[in-house]
Amino acid sequence: MSFVRAVRLRVPAAAAKPGPAIGQALGPLGVNMAQFCKDFNEKSEGLYERDTPLRVELRAMSDRSYEFDIRSPPTAWLVKRAAGIDKGPNSPSPSTPSGFITPEQVFEIALIKQADGNRWHLPLEGIARSVIGTARSVGVQVQEAEE
Repeated sequence: MSFVRAVRLRVPAAAAKPGPAIGQALGPLGVNMAQFCKDFNEKSEGLYERDTPLRVELRAMSDRSYEFDIRSPPTAWLVKRAAGIDKGPNSPSPSTPSGFITPEQVFEIALIKQADGNRWHLPLEGIARSVIGTARSVGVQVQEAEE
């Protein structure tokens, strides 16, 4: 059993179905799509709400077996959800933001992102700055909550 290739996918939590999106990535590797969907749905069911887009890194082996890691949802999705918007603007502008999030929400998103296996060594402040940059790029402004 030797390593063949790693594939990155974006799959909805607990709602993976064998279809063209997954099939085009897994078919050439010889991985059983139905089995992957079943395994992924079982593993992701308790982690996040259903239909939350999750990043998956799948490593295929030569004997058609596989291993996969589930990563956190994309930062832009988390920011838009915290701001309560479905879609960012076509051309984001700092003068007309499409939504607002608080520094506390930035901190919460940074904690979720830090839990990923590839970010454990980064300081939380650096991850929070990255979240703020992503928020700016999707037209969301960070500001203190008004009471």
